[in-house]
Amino acid sequence: MSDKTYLEWPFFDARHAQLERELDAWASRHVSQQHEADVDAACRQLVRQLGEGGWLHHAIAGAEGGSIDTRAICLIRETLARHNGLADFAFAMQGLGSGAISLHGTAAQRDAYLPRVARGEAIAAFALSEPQAGSDVAAMQCAAVQDGDHYVLNGEKTWISNGGIADFYVVFARTGEQPGARGITAFIIDADTPGFEIAERIQVIAPHPLARLVFRDCRIPATQRIGEAGQGFKVAMSTLDVFRTSVAAAALGFARRALDEALAHATQRKMFGQVLSDFQMTQAKLAQMATGIDAAALLTYRAAWQRDQGRNVTKEAAMAKMTATETAQQVIDAALQMFGGLGVVSEQPVERLYREIRALRIYEGATEVQQLIIARELLRAATTKEA
Repeated sequence: MSDKTYLEWPFFDARHAQLERELDAWASRHVSQQHEADVDAACRQLVRQLGEGGWLHHAIAGAEGGSIDTRAICLIRETLARHNGLADFAFAMQGLGSGAISLHGTAAQRDAYLPRVARGEAIAAFALSEPQAGSDVAAMQCAAVQDGDHYVLNGEKTWISNGGIADFYVVFARTGEQPGARGITAFIIDADTPGFEIAERIQVIAPHPLARLVFRDCRIPATQRIGEAGQGFKVAMSTLDVFRTSVAAAALGFARRALDEALAHATQRKMFGQVLSDFQMTQAKLAQMATGIDAAALLTYRAAWQRDQGRNVTKEAAMAKMTATETAQQVIDAALQMFGGLGVVSEQPVERLYREIRALRIYEGATEVQQLIIARELLRAATTKEA
């Protein structure tokens, strides 16, 4: 049983603690720990279950607009990640994939998509990255040209989560109002739109739906544009600011599960006439793991709380994402080491965690990008003070 005393921290209201307790109980009944041979089918099933359970409502602002409770999203992701990485993925992508519509969509767009996302009836995807434009969004080549009351898209996207199973994609394309990041626009593209195709399914170490997308003279109504033309970068960044903090929370869930597994193993594994936990080296490692988790949790829930107070959290979210993912990697590696040979046996809990955590240090901004963001914000603040 993971330590739950963090729910008593002043970042949370009573409703947040209740949410975590209810979700933890629900996940214990509904979320399997077993390996899924058909990842696409498993992901679709998890989305339906999360929708039927009412959990996906927390990932969207609602058809009527409004705000997203960042602390609730983080607690849900942490709890689901502790139970099953694919369940966390399914929840997170419903939020990220529809986040731009939640935050910037018109009333008609929210009405058309968000209720179905919340019920688990429509799967969402967020399509920003390209082969030569991952962290460097300004290098985007996918282009959309306005033609009367339509736009025509040409180009490709890659590393797109839910690619191949999504019912719609929020796609970012260059419309050229200004150079660089200031000439990008966001669009909603339904999966059955002519000119859109799944060019390649991508297999990764922690299996989940992932694909490369291609657009060839893909024609969509201008009413599918999200926000103003040329404002797509702001749309993307505001969406990522919400969900980047939740990546840190997912990493916490993985780390807490690893610590639980390590503690259970260390107190039972007999060796040299003792148990593993009797050795001071083991105790020191457990202490480092627990301390790192708490430090990462403080940064994560500080960022979530600050955003829920209406503050800009670009720097704080980057700090949380960087620290939580890097710490979780170290915690999981230490847990696997304690298990010895058993730790690398396929589908053992720590082996699955070892594969699942690695991608979190890359997606939604690699650790090195988070460092640049933090430094940029610090320097901007210092320059403003000097002026």
